[in-house]
Formats: sequence, C-alpha cells, structure tokens
Amino acid sequence: MQLTRRLIVRLLIFGGLLCVLGLYLTRPQQLPADALADHTPDATHGAVVYAAMGCASCHMAPKSEDQTVLSGGRSFVTDFGTFYAPNISSDVDHGIGGWSDLDIANAIVEGTSPGGQHYFPVFPYGSYLRAELSDVADLIAHLRQLPADSTPNRGHDVSFPFNIRTSLGGWKLLFLRDDWIITDTLTPQQERGRELVEALGHCGECHTPRNMFGGMKWDAWLAGAPIPGSKGRTPDIRPEKLQWSAGDIVAYLKTGLTPEYDSAGGEMVEVIANTSQLPDSDLEAIAAYLLMPALN
Repeated sequence: MQLTRRLIVRLLIFGGLLCVLGLYLTRPQQLPADALADHTPDATHGAVVYAAMGCASCHMAPKSEDQTVLSGGRSFVTDFGTFYAPNISSDVDHGIGGWSDLDIANAIVEGTSPGGQHYFPVFPYGSYLRAELSDVADLIAHLRQLPADSTPNRGHDVSFPFNIRTSLGGWKLLFLRDDWIITDTLTPQQERGRELVEALGHCGECHTPRNMFGGMKWDAWLAGAPIPGSKGRTPDIRPEKLQWSAGDIVAYLKTGLTPEYDSAGGEMVEVIANTSQLPDSDLEAIAAYLLMPALN
C-alpha cells in the first residue's frame, strides 16, 4: 500500500514537471526589446507593405471600400468557430493606438498580444513570421498615419476546447515553420517573389490545404484548398495546373482579368484591390515565383 502511494506521488510530480516544461516550451514568444532599434521607419514604403499584406481586406469594416479605416468586424467562418477581425485603427481605446511599435511587431510576426497571450492563427502570423522586420517597422509607421475609429471589438464565437489560447502554443510548435517553403537557389527576382508570396502576401493561407488541426500541408504547397464556410475551393496555382504565362499573372493581379477574359470573384476581388497597388516589378516577381518548376 505504501509503495503504491509513493508511486502515485512520483507520477504526480513527474506529470506536474511535464506540464511546467510544456507550458515553458509553448509560451507566447516575443521579439527582443531592441528588435526594431536599428531601422528608421519609412511610412511611404510602409504603404506598399500594407498593400502587399492585405491588411485592409480583413480589417476594414464589412461592405466598406475605404481601405484606410481599419475598424474591424468582418467575420471569418472556420471549422473551429467564427472569428471577427479586430479594430486595428489608431484609436487608443478600441484600436492599437496605445500599443508600442514592439507590441504591434510581436502581434504580426509572433502571434503574441501585448498582454502576452497567443493570437488565433486566423490572423496569418504563420506567414508574416517570415517577413523582414524592416518591412514590419515600415508598415507600423504607415498604420500610425491612418485615421482612428472607435468601433468596439467583437468577441470570437469559438467553443471549447478551441477557445483555450494556452493550447495554441503547442499548435504553433507543431505546425509553424519560419524557414522558406521553397529553398532552391533563386534569382533576385524570384527571391522577391518568394517574400511576397510566402510571407507578406500570405498566399498559402488560402491556397494550401490543411490537416484536421488546421496546420498547412507543406507537401501540397499552393495546391488549392476548400474555402471554409463554402462549397467552393481556392484554385491550385502551381505552374502545371495554372498554365498561365508571366504576363497573364501580372495582368490578373493588376486588373482582375484572366487570360480567358473572365474576372476575379469572391475574396480575390479584395486581393486584386491590394495587388493592383503594387509596382509592376513586384507583380513580375510574384509571377516569376509562381512559374518556378520547384512548385510542381
């Protein structure tokens, strides 16, 4: 009897230590305090980053066409619940006007809130984590110039156990990767395209299928995926399936018109509203990346 009690105590102690270790390994991560110190922000370039990252598509008010008012409220239906985009305007009370630059950078590339909590991965920090911190700093400078809006945030409709934010540390550990998806030797133009597709533009968030836990299937990168809350699918945009020329891709991202003279529909309309603001060199870089044989 005494031996059994000792065994139970030891198992409890061991289990407790495992829990502590697990919480430590999956704790919300933050950038070093001086992560942004060596860069002088450029708000003009930040406007380009803003367009590339598609911030307005998710954070402007539903049915709004004003890409400068980031009042939030748009709903995102997923297999795990319905999420609502937060207010990220410069409002101090309801937006991010009271956040430090480091707070905003931590949210973007680490998925960590100013209060030290994990953000749900409907916010595509799993892609943004590959972004250059200089681009993030420029984006923040641009965000500071946009108008404040006092619209309160709406809570997410997420049920147990998916509403447990602590568990997201384990999800991040299992399913995020901070290295590039395509690791071949690339030309400078392809490298820029990779930065736009894999990081800033977060194209894989919609165009890559996911496993039952919501993690991306890296071996099916850009192979198309079911659209949450819809019967449709995003298309396979690998070169063998897409079969568009570089000029076709550039024209589509600029005008929304396909080589067949069809027009973009659904959420791609908002994507085109962003990509059409990018310089031609960036659109050409995206095309150069999407046409690489390594994607097949």
